[in-house]
Amino acid sequence: MALVFLLYALFASVFTISKMSLQYAQPFFFVGTRMLFAGVLMLIYQFFRDRANFLFLKKDFIYFLALGFFSIYLTNVLEFWGLKYLTSFKTCFIYSLSPFVSALLSYFLLAEKMNRNKWLGLLVGFSGFIPILLTSTQDEEQAGHLMMLSWAEIAVVIAAISSVYGWILLKQLVADKNYTPFMANGVSMIIGGSLALFHSSLVETWNPLPVNEAIPFMECALLLIIVSNLICYNLYGSLLRKYSPTFMSFAGFTTPFFTALFGWFYLEEVVSLPFFISATIVLSGLFIFYLEELKKPYMIQT
Repeated sequence: MALVFLLYALFASVFTISKMSLQYAQPFFFVGTRMLFAGVLMLIYQFFRDRANFLFLKKDFIYFLALGFFSIYLTNVLEFWGLKYLTSFKTCFIYSLSPFVSALLSYFLLAEKMNRNKWLGLLVGFSGFIPILLTSTQDEEQAGHLMMLSWAEIAVVIAAISSVYGWILLKQLVADKNYTPFMANGVSMIIGGSLALFHSSLVETWNPLPVNEAIPFMECALLLIIVSNLICYNLYGSLLRKYSPTFMSFAGFTTPFFTALFGWFYLEEVVSLPFFISATIVLSGLFIFYLEELKKPYMIQT
């Protein structure tokens, strides 16, 4: 269980490092180069570690393509764009939609049952996002609005949904189709990274590259590759062999608190009262939703 919380503390640091990295490079270019480099490193490691499993079946390519598009490209491009305007902890908090999105996707795609308590938990949980979404900063105002939500918030909401769907695809590749996490993540990161670089070439200024300061850019990219791509993605893939995606999403609610701490310490971000109000309501919704889930055997494995 300790590994689960270590995972989410590391995930929290990713938001802080990502926010810092936007000072040195354009978001789509940063995502593309980081993902491509990380994907190549993973496949090299897989090749020398276990050459027998350095392959994938043609019939499974659609899963790798979908994983690369949703989990790597769409998730990270929208997240980084939203992060330009939002605080690191608000971006991370919006990602706390994941347990509820995971439950809904499991209900519609995997035919998991939903009883009255779970629907009540979903309703309470979703309502908990209202206080923090009603607050905004001057940077966020620059992104523009669609009704009550800023475009930055909408982008991160879509990123969170895409991320959850990506974890479902990853579980299918790792747990059901027996690919190693390094193989699944390596191929998908190369696909997603290539899409992000192509996107960058269309909308960002390459003169010669969309980078403001090369050394800090490389330092942030290397740190993110080590923490996020090499440790978090593969640790998550390994933990999915033991825990359900729903439980992993539930445990992920610790991440915004780690991010708020890191953002306050490293970025001098002010953690507002609506954050704690929203956190309390959302946590209550999660507790209601998981009253029965917590009784399942996989929830108490250590």
